[in-house]
Amino acid sequence: GKGWIEPILYHGLGTKVQTAKLPPLYTMLLVPCSLVGFKSYLAHRIWSAVLSSLGVLAGAALGRQLAGPVVGGLTALGVALCPNLWMPAYVGLSETVSPVLALAVLLAAYRMWRSPSLAPALWLGAAIGLAALARDEMVVFAGLILLPLCYGRRGEGRPWPARLRLAGAGLAATAAVVAPWVTFNLVRFPHPVLITDRFGVTLASANCDHTWYGPFAGYWLESCAIAAVQGVEGGESGQSGKATSTALRFIGHHAGDLPQVEAERLGRTFAFWRVSQQMDFDAFFDGRPPPWTRVGLGSFYFLVALAPFGLMALKRGGWPAFPLWAVLADVVLVVLVTYGQTRFRATLEPVLVLLAAVAIGRWAGAAPPTVSTR
Repeated sequence: GKGWIEPILYHGLGTKVQTAKLPPLYTMLLVPCSLVGFKSYLAHRIWSAVLSSLGVLAGAALGRQLAGPVVGGLTALGVALCPNLWMPAYVGLSETVSPVLALAVLLAAYRMWRSPSLAPALWLGAAIGLAALARDEMVVFAGLILLPLCYGRRGEGRPWPARLRLAGAGLAATAAVVAPWVTFNLVRFPHPVLITDRFGVTLASANCDHTWYGPFAGYWLESCAIAAVQGVEGGESGQSGKATSTALRFIGHHAGDLPQVEAERLGRTFAFWRVSQQMDFDAFFDGRPPPWTRVGLGSFYFLVALAPFGLMALKRGGWPAFPLWAVLADVVLVVLVTYGQTRFRATLEPVLVLLAAVAIGRWAGAAPPTVSTR
């Protein structure tokens, strides 16, 4: 009942400061738990586990759609057991719901591929809008998944008016989902804010001497962001602009070292550089249990090893691979623009689970995946 305000400042100082630090969906999904009286951190973690478990259902539906009931069951099992998919709920991070939404987008995308008509385009657009309200960078799925699906299959010869209708419907659905939050932000901040105003501060936290050189290379530090916005007026929206300019100025002055830093960011995220240190960071900064962090690393390597076989099986069955590649592209884009972080892989992990399930199901003699059209 106090508006969308910064909670730490309110509880500490009684000051109501408008905030859009995070996209709103995860916070909104915690509201039902609080409304019935369960407001503690533990209660929200338990409720987050319930929300995260929706990924089991989404994974089962997607695996079944692409390769039959056996692969659907294997995908559901993998999503349920994969530590990197349930640990965000354990510590109460917004990545609790982003894997679920990535699966929902893929489920809608492949249904549209199978039946390219107005209703599937609307469902896909709405799914992308919801995903963007959980992780704002997932709005790129509109360009990487929705628009290619509207264009159609190679050689299909779909007329341009039909393509434009599908694209218009899908993009309108995405806009309709995010519009209330964007409108709310535009009227309450002195500077323009769309889904979140955290981009500039995030950029500043990842682009300073400490995060380009030395033991924190490729990572982030809050002290860098604090230094970038010190003394800036205008609240969060004003700080974002100043932080962005500070970060871009630093990048410009050190552009020659940017390729190395980008490689370090990717190495941290995809576990091929400073792996042990990154696991320590995951435990210290994100609160992940160290034993399960190690299990999660092993499961990631296992899934990556199986994923190419699943991808080849899907392609032989006639399913397009670009929606799956789009999820990887989204993660890579986030890492290159910001910093290296294990939890940024959260949207990719269910894709790896799906591909591993397809590979195992194929080797176990399950029916090969084939496109079903109507």
